[in-house]
Amino acid sequence: MAGSGRSRSTLSRKARQKQRRAWIVAGLSVAAFVIVSAAVTHDRGPLDHHPTPRAKSEEPSVVPASRYADYPRVAEAYKMAAAVPGTLDGVYCYCHCKENAGHYSLLDCFSSDHAAGCDVCMSEGTIVYKMVQKGSTLNAIRAEIDRTFGA
Repeated sequence: MAGSGRSRSTLSRKARQKQRRAWIVAGLSVAAFVIVSAAVTHDRGPLDHHPTPRAKSEEPSVVPASRYADYPRVAEAYKMAAAVPGTLDGVYCYCHCKENAGHYSLLDCFSSDHAAGCDVCMSEGTIVYKMVQKGSTLNAIRAEIDRTFGA
């Protein structure tokens, strides 16, 4: 029996070593995935994720602010968007509607009811409008959007 006790102890130790190795491999796999994902995301140059504004004739139109008359903040956001559609069309929307809804740019959010229910879209649109009013360039606006919403 004494011999079988050693065998169990040895097997338990071997089993623990095997389990430990499995956890190490799993942890390294997760770490590798995170590192590769971060590298792919940050491999782009600054502002590369922002779209190129379309020609004016290709821009979708902004939904009229009057549609949201009962919602002053929303109406104001759509009013501002209507004043700067070309600039909105060159800005990536951080609510990730490009990936989730197929939007081309922030302008697409205001070409439907999407922005009316999205604080990120309305906030980005407000920043774009205010910066255009101050004479900021598209790249400066994009950089501010990235700083604010996290590129």
